[in-house]
Amino acid sequence: MVGSVRRPVKELKGFQKIFLKPGETKTVALDIRPESLAFYDIHMKHVVEPGEFDIMVGNSSRDCDLQKAILTVAETKSS
Repeated sequence: MVGSVRRPVKELKGFQKIFLKPGETKTVALDIRPESLAFYDIHMKHVVEPGEFDIMVGNSSRDCDLQKAILTVAETKSS
């Protein structure tokens, strides 16, 4: 939610197209790992910054009824 550089408000990190019959439900799993959240910082270094990320799932990024969760990425220790 907060980063060292300005980023897009929403970025697609996973996608799976499924077809449902009326009234049918399915469970879909998409792996979103910390490295999926990497970006180039101000020094053009590919990094994953620690912090909280809003994860949204739904039919479209325009849906007002997106399901939302918060993913927390812990700070890693350098060796």
